[in-house]
Amino acid sequence: MKKLLQGNPLYSIFTGTCPVCQQKSMYQNSNPYILTDTLKMHERCLHCNTKFKIEPSFFYGAMYVSYGVGIAFAVAAFIITHFFIGAGLIAGFISIIATLLVFAPLIMRLSRNIWINFFFNYDEKKAKGTTRAS
Repeated sequence: MKKLLQGNPLYSIFTGTCPVCQQKSMYQNSNPYILTDTLKMHERCLHCNTKFKIEPSFFYGAMYVSYGVGIAFAVAAFIITHFFIGAGLIAGFISIIATLLVFAPLIMRLSRNIWINFFFNYDEKKAKGTTRAS
């Protein structure tokens, strides 16, 4: 399955791997729910040596992406609660708040993954290399 999806930006976005080689994780800890490590990233890819933070404050742009991702999660929570479960508007509102609280670490990481994939493209040569590039 990995070979089928590799090369597609969606693979990097959903797995949190380097957008260039898609071989190694960008994050120091793969579990986003360890809140002290949620946003801790490697400085460079351990496989292809791509520098993730290409300028100071690079990931501030991910805040704009997180707004859209948060809205998507909120709309999904409301639709499920209100239309599928049949709960009222108050319950729908509570489900939105609960969803955003529970999924906040995932939303933050997903937003960073989307943001960095705007600026980097998959490189098959770097993906096949076995040593770090200089």
